[in-house]
Amino acid sequence: MENNYPINQRYIWMITFAAAMGGFLFGYDFVVIGGAKPFYEPFFNLLTPTQKGWGTSSAIVGCVIGTLICVLLSDKLGRRRLLIASGFLFALSALGTALANNFFSFNAFRMIGGVAMGAALNLSPMYISEIAPANKRGILVTINQLMIMIGILAAQIVNLLISRLDTELIASPTAQMIRDSWSGQIGWRWMFGVEAIPAILFFLLMFMVPESVRWLVKNGQEKKAIKVLTKMGGEDYAAYEVNDIQKTLSKEHVAHVNFKELLNSKILKLIALGVFLAFLQQWSGINVVIYYASDIFQAAGFNLQEMMVQIVAIGLVMLLSVFVTIFTVEKLGRRKILLMATLSMAIVYGLIGGGFYIGKTGTILVVLMLVNVMLYSLSLAPLFWVVLSEIYPNRIRGAAMSIGAMAHWLANFALTFSFPTIKENIGWANNFWLYGVICLIGFFVLYRYLPETKGKTLEDIERELA
Repeated sequence: MENNYPINQRYIWMITFAAAMGGFLFGYDFVVIGGAKPFYEPFFNLLTPTQKGWGTSSAIVGCVIGTLICVLLSDKLGRRRLLIASGFLFALSALGTALANNFFSFNAFRMIGGVAMGAALNLSPMYISEIAPANKRGILVTINQLMIMIGILAAQIVNLLISRLDTELIASPTAQMIRDSWSGQIGWRWMFGVEAIPAILFFLLMFMVPESVRWLVKNGQEKKAIKVLTKMGGEDYAAYEVNDIQKTLSKEHVAHVNFKELLNSKILKLIALGVFLAFLQQWSGINVVIYYASDIFQAAGFNLQEMMVQIVAIGLVMLLSVFVTIFTVEKLGRRKILLMATLSMAIVYGLIGGGFYIGKTGTILVVLMLVNVMLYSLSLAPLFWVVLSEIYPNRIRGAAMSIGAMAHWLANFALTFSFPTIKENIGWANNFWLYGVICLIGFFVLYRYLPETKGKTLEDIERELA
């Protein structure tokens, strides 16, 4: 039906890119820690697996808090206000982490950034999905993932360029040499501090976009929703959309979320699917590749500068892979892409584990790692958020999606914090084989339970699933 209206594509794309700046900041903050890790660890004299795991994963504690805030407040205050707040917290965290002189304050500001990450990762795709026309929703929500990947690549390039400013570091420096170097004292601070610039830009941009039209209708602000929708597609489009949204909202749910409805058997099944996808996305192991790339490539025989270059290569592959999703998500659909990728990742993980087992690493390991990163980046990375933003009813979408996002962060923390200890106990080969088994389980579960949602309005999806 929406294809019959003169959609203002320019306006919708402008809103999408403004909201997707939250994804860019998430991507930067999410990955900057990996490139800074070889420098801040010697600075803070981190020696044990627990210390190193906490330094890498402390931001994720903040992500859980940010997601919990979304559970409680996103349906009450709206998407836009919380995204504005996250922009402010991103800037505060960037500057605070850059100026930290002890491990406690470093982690405190990382956790503040984590609150912003949890909010942005949850709300940016939700906001875009609630603004987007049905026939463009998959592409537009994937733009958020594209911006995440651009943020990831930006962090990796910044890390590489800053590390290369330090000409005193040799190919294989000791921890003490790194600690005493410019990179070990000052350089890693700039890696975090640069993020303040896009954070302030995002903070300002979110004042210029409208609130989610579905949130406005749900909270009895139809006139404001009609004004926004009219600007998007004209008066007839606005009338059609508002009427369709209202059909899925019963009067008792207009002003607030009835959390008891989350216990409805059909809703519980959808929440369980979202939670499973969250754990699959994290426990598929790709975040270990991102966070601990320096350790992985060191184990494969590469020096510090070679590691930094290969980390940038990972970011570039992640970015380019999202374009595959953008051009295929509305043709192939979410389900086919996820099934193809999870099965392929299981196979590639088996090969990576085999390489470590027989001692054949080097270039072949880098190639296999990049293939796996590509598969993840065109499937689980963007489509988890696309599916999550689509399958829940309008009236409880904020709370239900936040539950999925919280599961995402709990799984992320469990994986990231425990990795150094697990790796020391089971070794590299078994570690990657474990991720392969998880991906294989994911394939069978998604084959059995994942519905296809391409080309349907959120209201049509709600009528079918809930």
